Amino acid sequence: MAALDSGCTPDREVLRDAVRTLLSELARRAPGRSVEVRVPPYGAVQCVAGPRHTRGTPPNVVELDPVTWLRLASGRLGWLEAVAQGSVRVSGTRADLSDYLPLQISDR
Repeated sequence: MAALDSGCTPDREVLRDAVRTLLSELARRAPGRSVEVRVPPYGAVQCVAGPRHTRGTPPNVVELDPVTWLRLASGRLGWLEAVAQGSVRVSGTRADLSDYLPLQISDR
């Protein structure tokens, strides 16, 4: 996060690992399959309780770039601000993640 705070983009491997760790944490805290969160090219998870999709494009999708995901997940950017700026693309009635963000990773 130090790289983000200084206005730099983290190294590719660091960025990838951070994105995947935070996506996994989101899926752990918001179990379910009604929303698909996509952070290309590093990962995607299904989360949030509710009706699940089985084929095709899910009705509830959140898609964003890796740096925006790290900023949202760490609390450096608010959900409403990110959506208003167009940094996060959302579709579907369940695609609001504001109840789950920011994420705090604790030592386990």
